[in-house]
Amino acid sequence: MSEDMNNIEVETFTEGEKVKGTVTKIEEKQVLVDIENSKLNGIIPISELSSLHVEKASDVVSEGDELDLIVTKVEEDLLVLSKRKVDAENAWETLEKRFENNEVFEAEVNEVVKGGLVVDLGVRGFVPASLVEDYYVEDFSGYQGKTLSFKIVELEKDKNRLILSHRAVIEEEKEKEKKDLLEKLEVGQTMKGTVQRITDFGAFVDIGGVDGLVHISQLAHHHVEKPSDVVSEGDEVEVKVLSVDQDNERISLSIKETLPGPWTDIAEKAPRGAILEGTVKRLVSFGAFVEVFPGVEGLVHISQISHRHIGTPHEVLQEGQTVKVKVLDTNEQEQRMSLSMKELEEDHSQQEYEAPEETKGFQLSDMIGDKLKDFNKE
Repeated sequence: MSEDMNNIEVETFTEGEKVKGTVTKIEEKQVLVDIENSKLNGIIPISELSSLHVEKASDVVSEGDELDLIVTKVEEDLLVLSKRKVDAENAWETLEKRFENNEVFEAEVNEVVKGGLVVDLGVRGFVPASLVEDYYVEDFSGYQGKTLSFKIVELEKDKNRLILSHRAVIEEEKEKEKKDLLEKLEVGQTMKGTVQRITDFGAFVDIGGVDGLVHISQLAHHHVEKPSDVVSEGDEVEVKVLSVDQDNERISLSIKETLPGPWTDIAEKAPRGAILEGTVKRLVSFGAFVEVFPGVEGLVHISQISHRHIGTPHEVLQEGQTVKVKVLDTNEQEQRMSLSMKELEEDHSQQEYEAPEETKGFQLSDMIGDKLKDFNKE
């Protein structure tokens, strides 16, 4: 009688049918369950508990848990069941909606495997290494058990393929921050930034999620040959916003305009009478321009180059030459400085017109007196 009843029970179940069961016992490689409204026993093989690899069944379920299950095999007095298939079926519906809506959601990293991360979403989701961060990660071991935000970038239910990206979320957030910053930026405001990249024509500075260009001409008050001469990657700098092009997302910045001008306090840096060393930058018909500080050039008038008469500065100077000069006068407002080389040069003019050796010791009156005597004799 009981055996006939069991046969009748078995015949009422088919493969693929959904049932409810309660966990009664957890063994090493399987879980035993009572089937609702049935005297039949059911087992869930450990491989059918989750879409992920399971070491211990107790990691997934506990005694007394009520589970939604699918019949995978019907035996004489036993049902083989799957929790994994029910989870996957329910998950695909949710995942398809998330994919269509480009939704961002959070999930825990369940495994770190070769080539990326694995996330259990009822379906095994894979995060390739290149889609974890927007920078290179050498060791992913620290991601085990970590909760991250994801977007679905590939979904193929028939191939059981689900590819997730955390990088896409980061890039989307950065793009939003960038747009917000571009809208708030105002020409003339100053802020701090970090030098990200150096090129031949300038330096790109991160000012909070967006990079702006400091052209080589805006790096310093003095002429800069190479940007790397004045800034390095990673330097924290203060910059001033020169222009903002929101459509093309271009920002022009200046470091130069945040620095004191080279002529600021020039009277203190180069007081009258100070002796400085400088470089001849330009030679003109009326003198030479000598750079004594970066961005500060003073004029040595042709009359102040030498004690001896010269027709042109080119006779005694050449561009690039290092010379010593004396400060005659400075004007910060007009950015002018008068310099002299002559005042540091020994004056040999007296020696050039000195009386011959044989006349030394005679007074002019003596010579005139002799002439007068000769005149009176006549």
